[in-house]
Amino acid sequence: VQLQASGGGLVQAGGSLRLSCATSRSTFTMYAMAWYRQAPGKKRELVAAEGSYGRTHYGDFVKGRFGISRDNANNTFYLQMDSLEPEDTAVYYCNAGDSAGTYYMPYNYWGQGTQVTVSS
Repeated sequence: VQLQASGGGLVQAGGSLRLSCATSRSTFTMYAMAWYRQAPGKKRELVAAEGSYGRTHYGDFVKGRFGISRDNANNTFYLQMDSLEPEDTAVYYCNAGDSAGTYYMPYNYWGQGTQVTVSS
């Protein structure tokens, strides 16, 4: 399973970014997808994940600012981030996993990460 994340960069507080995660057709159809992030000195945490029955799981810090979507034609998974805050600065990773249970279950399939830096 290969996941290619892109779209990170430097943005001012209050700005927006859209991250992309490109993968193969087979991965896209076999797995649920998620975004995680890891800030320096902190544990990796869930940002947003696809859940069962069309639901989405979000980290508590999202507070309605982020959204996920799929482009089935291009096998690409997106994270739209609006109203960014300096606390959102981190490396963002896409993940392939399972959404059949109550919670998203990440498999050990990770993209290389893309850096998001939010300046105040």
